[in-house]
Amino acid sequence: MSLPHAILTALLERPSSGLELARRFDRSIGYFWSATHQQIYRELGRLERSGCIRALASERPARGRKKEYEVLPAGRAELTGWVSGREDPKPVRDPLLLRMRAAAVVGTDGLPDELRRHLALHERQLADYADIEARDFSARPGTAAGTTTGPAAGTTPGPTEADRLRHLVLRAGMDLERLWVDWLTEALRETSAAPAGPDGA
Repeated sequence: MSLPHAILTALLERPSSGLELARRFDRSIGYFWSATHQQIYRELGRLERSGCIRALASERPARGRKKEYEVLPAGRAELTGWVSGREDPKPVRDPLLLRMRAAAVVGTDGLPDELRRHLALHERQLADYADIEARDFSARPGTAAGTTTGPAAGTTPGPTEADRLRHLVLRAGMDLERLWVDWLTEALRETSAAPAGPDGA
């Protein structure tokens, strides 16, 4: 059920067309919940049929225009109920971990190159997250950039609750990338020290 809730969240942040929504998934939401453009368009249709969203009226001719969607009260109620609900953590299912287990049986030949490739990918993702943090959340310690309202004129406003929650999501992503970087660095040391044959043979 998470994809429709991700779409409802994005549309509550800003009404969007399907194409704009897909691009936003590619740039931001996709960092923690990925979906193909086809999946997004299919889910938009389901949400519209269920009365959770509707297409905004447009003055442009229907031919060639992009429908923009907004969330209806039923959609907000669905998202609110989901946020307050319960859901158990999902077990980690990463093919690389299974490949490491298989390497214990058949040997590590070729595995270090793949570990180095994964390490570079995670280092790049961590750098991307750091750039986002510097751009959006570094006005001053504890303050999100771009916040424009405050308790009094002439004072630097603090972050809003929405700012703090978005920053927490970003920090979770950064912590996960650091975990992978540390683990992959250790895994490379271990595989470099071990013989390449199965069971150390």
